[in-house]
Amino acid sequence: MGTNLRALAATVTTAGVLTTALLGAPPAANARAVPDLAPRQTGMAATGTTVTGTAAARTAVAGTTVSGTTVSEAGKRNGAIGGDRLAGRGIIRPAGITPPPKTEASAYVIADADTGAVLAAKDPHGHYLPASTLKTLTAVTLIPRLDKNRKVKPSEEACNVEGSAVGIVPEPIYKVDDLMRALLMVSGNDAAVALAEANGGVKKTLADMNKEARKLQAYDTVAKTPNGLDAPGQRSSAYDLALIARAGLALPDFREYISTKVAKFPAPKEDPKKKKKKKRRGDAEASESPPPAYYEMANHNRLLGRYKGMLGVKNGWTSKALGSFVGAAKRDGHTIIVVIMHHPGGFWEEVAKLLDWGFAARGKAAPVGQLVAPAPDPKPASSPLAVRASPTPGAADVGAAKARGADPASAGPATPLLIGGGALVVLAIGAYALRRRRRTPGDAAG
Repeated sequence: MGTNLRALAATVTTAGVLTTALLGAPPAANARAVPDLAPRQTGMAATGTTVTGTAAARTAVAGTTVSGTTVSEAGKRNGAIGGDRLAGRGIIRPAGITPPPKTEASAYVIADADTGAVLAAKDPHGHYLPASTLKTLTAVTLIPRLDKNRKVKPSEEACNVEGSAVGIVPEPIYKVDDLMRALLMVSGNDAAVALAEANGGVKKTLADMNKEARKLQAYDTVAKTPNGLDAPGQRSSAYDLALIARAGLALPDFREYISTKVAKFPAPKEDPKKKKKKKRRGDAEASESPPPAYYEMANHNRLLGRYKGMLGVKNGWTSKALGSFVGAAKRDGHTIIVVIMHHPGGFWEEVAKLLDWGFAARGKAAPVGQLVAPAPDPKPASSPLAVRASPTPGAADVGAAKARGADPASAGPATPLLIGGGALVVLAIGAYALRRRRRTPGDAAG
């Protein structure tokens, strides 16, 4: 097809559907991002501390002692966004109903997208590497900013981004709409950079993404790349990803992209320098069937079409972040969001069970927290007219008077003098009128 595959690990099935293979990032120590800019304590255990629970073994830093088999409401952090209970690092669940199904994820959130109620959670504000789930923030930030019918010519840099890619070339054959589908359907790291370039550059887009995160009150999130590839200081939390997913579900285009199973993606034209093949028989010249102007890409979300009511959203993986997933499903008019982070293996069945639990628990137990609404836009302060006190004549007035060549003794605010003069005139007229009223008809003229 002539497609640039330098950054693409792709397999085209017999049906002609493109699927992309995730390329692992270089291994490095620690599973979570360094919380260098964290306004709150992270969910990562510090060196020399003792952590209880099996999940902690995957996130503890070197030198940490791990013991025990369960975690419940451990490690409180005060003032958590969404409610005090969400400060816990262990499993946070309502009383009186069956607990949520077990999962190997280090953190998760189950929430009602309609009401914002958090039904259950585990280390919801813990800081983890988001991997490609960060692309949800990229989409939420850029969908309102970019015309989806605008044509984009990616740079060479965008075409050669590492990791999962849709396989773009530096030609103006892509619409923003095409790149958004590639971003959310097949996790195109190259598409993410191309979209960032269309928004004015990667630096500006990262600033916009972090501004959007603050607007959504996703304070655990710091974006350092538009595609979620691991970078120092980059992080998010299960709670924040739920906030971002909820914001995305409010955008019609976002909902369309995440729910599309198979879509067409523009393909570059065949190199015109290639010679047409000739048929030896009959010496008749004929070319092979021309390649299509597109190829097909299939959504990476394995629950689409398999889980009842699945709307989709986004999965991600890197060797440091491990598996992560943000999913949403709708049944009987109600939408449940499930987020998992830092999962060591296959998570699809676990996510399905967490969604089932969310639908069953909805409306039957008190929420353990709340997905907060976006912060209101700052409004300019009102400035009503007010009477200002006249300044006392000083050095500035004297200096101004000298500059005009006037007597410094006369320097001072002119307004009070005018007002005083006007008052004298009014008083004079009033006195004259009063005198006229006191005169009698017999009075003689003076």
